[in-house]
Amino acid sequence: MNDPKQPAAPQLNIELPEDIAEGEYSNLAIISHSHSEFIIDFIRLVPNVPKAKVKSRIILTPAHAKRLMKAMADNIKKYESQFGIIEDSEMPQFPPMSFAPKAQA
Repeated sequence: MNDPKQPAAPQLNIELPEDIAEGEYSNLAIISHSHSEFIIDFIRLVPNVPKAKVKSRIILTPAHAKRLMKAMADNIKKYESQFGIIEDSEMPQFPPMSFAPKAQA
């Protein structure tokens, strides 16, 4: 039974715009951090093309990065229990990467 003295838990209404719902394919993620944030750059590498662009950049607080890590671990565990172990193949060797800023602030 619901306790009338207990306030109802707030609900979060999340909007997913159509262009975002399509998603971006990424086959490489580069993670860096500072004292106050984690930055994850999602990149799409194309075979035999020496240049790749960052398709999306996500900036997280350290606490949120840790929650994301735990959520990913939980989801991978659930995935593997349903579909089998994900093989951890070796990363292909990439040429040295450089991030050339196009603008400065």
